Formats: sequence, C-alpha cells, structure tokens
Amino acid sequence: MCRQPIDFRKAINGLSVLVAQELGLSPFASALYVFTNRRHTQLKALYWHRNGFCLWQKRLEANKFAWPVDQKAATASCSLQEFGWLLEGFDLSKNIPHKTLNFERFS
Repeated sequence: MCRQPIDFRKAINGLSVLVAQELGLSPFASALYVFTNRRHTQLKALYWHRNGFCLWQKRLEANKFAWPVDQKAATASCSLQEFGWLLEGFDLSKNIPHKTLNFERFS
C-alpha cells in the first residue's frame, strides 16, 4: 500500500511508473500495489497477471478507508486477508491479530 495519496487520474502506465520510480519496486512482481486518493474514499489496485497489467478500482459512496499514515516508510504491507478487511472498512492499525508462531519441534 502506498501511504501517500496519489492523483487518481493516473492509469496503468502512470501507476506502474510510480511503483518503479518513486517506490523503487518492480511493477512485475507478484504483488498487489494499492493506492488511495486524498480523501481516502477510493482505492486503485495494480498488479501484473501473466502477460499484462490489471487495474482495479473501488469507490465508496459513504465513509472512508482507514489508511495507514505512518510517514516513516513510503509503503505498508498487508496480507490478502488484511486487504479484505481494509475493503470491508476495518482499521488495520487498531486490529492487531495474535503473532504467528513457527515451531520446528514439539518436545
């Protein structure tokens, strides 16, 4: 997720250049790049699928998306499940799940 709002007139070409040049990431990676507008009422998601870019957009008719605003990093990461929660209106910064535990043995 790009923390800073973007100009929502940008389409696939503009967003892929933003990912590469401003965020320093590969637009061809197996990642979903998510952007919001200044009012946090719209989202755009860009991703590469096999042989071309896909662009998805959601506009809220009421309310706003709870967007991460930490200014220390240009991006924030979330799981696919957390992205679904974001779309549903949950504030990811306030709903922190239990930590994942990874054990190598049980005795």
